Amino acid sequence: MAGLLTPFLALRDRAMAPLLLLPGNVRGAIFIMIAGLIFTAGSGFVKELGGEITVFQILLIRQLTMTVTVAPVIARNFPDALRTKSLKLQVVRVVFAMVAMIGSFLAIQHMPLADATALSFAKSLFITIFAILFLKEVAGLSRWTATLIGFGGVLVIVQPSAQGVDVYALYAVAGAAGAAMVSIIIRHLSQFDRSVTILSYQAILVGGAMLPLGLYYWVWPTWQQWLMMLGIGLLSVAGQFANIAGYRAGEATAVAPLDYARIVFAALIGLVVFLEVPTWSTIAGSAIIIATSFYAMRSEQRRARRR
Repeated sequence: MAGLLTPFLALRDRAMAPLLLLPGNVRGAIFIMIAGLIFTAGSGFVKELGGEITVFQILLIRQLTMTVTVAPVIARNFPDALRTKSLKLQVVRVVFAMVAMIGSFLAIQHMPLADATALSFAKSLFITIFAILFLKEVAGLSRWTATLIGFGGVLVIVQPSAQGVDVYALYAVAGAAGAAMVSIIIRHLSQFDRSVTILSYQAILVGGAMLPLGLYYWVWPTWQQWLMMLGIGLLSVAGQFANIAGYRAGEATAVAPLDYARIVFAALIGLVVFLEVPTWSTIAGSAIIIATSFYAMRSEQRRARRR
């Protein structure tokens, strides 16, 4: 097997060689932007499949693809990979992960891609609130003010009216809240469980939960739809690896803001592929969410350094 992979590894090393000459923060920024483009391309596939394939079937195939990809890592650490000090927290984390994925995928399928992507960044605002509620962190007036302004940006995009609120916008906000809760739980779990343990329970429990739902709503895909669903799983893995590489190469404060390039990528893909023109409310709301999320992130990093 190693012999078969040698040409590919050599090609990878040649492609990476110019990047290694760049400063760490520049290298990290490039990886983060690549990750953003990869994740947004996956979102484009989710939206394209939305007319005929349900979210549950897409998530089932995505999860199976990701599980097969990470299976060698789990196998190398088996059975130690399943030894956790809090099975309850592992299960709760997976429940919120499902809320995050189902909510965000439904929003992507039924909203303009730029709107759904912008609302996903409300995750940073929810992290601030959940950290205060569950981790007993203390927030000053400026941090609370920034968080409230950030949710104002969410309202600018959602545009509630007397007729109500777009239900899929609520799904997007619920997905962001679920993703924030996952981050809070992982922050706690990582204090006593290994990363491979967290990864293993994610792969096994999410796959197991999606299996009955995916089979119940199963529609036999065309070969193009098969390719897109498999692509979503592979792009998810590739995007995560690019994200890890970005934060490994550069400082978090320097490279994290580049993740917001996903809104630009989403707007471009939405315009070119789905003929979606971003509205001024999307642009204004995105700017508010990005600014306040960035402030919350910097505030949290300063607090971490002080601790």
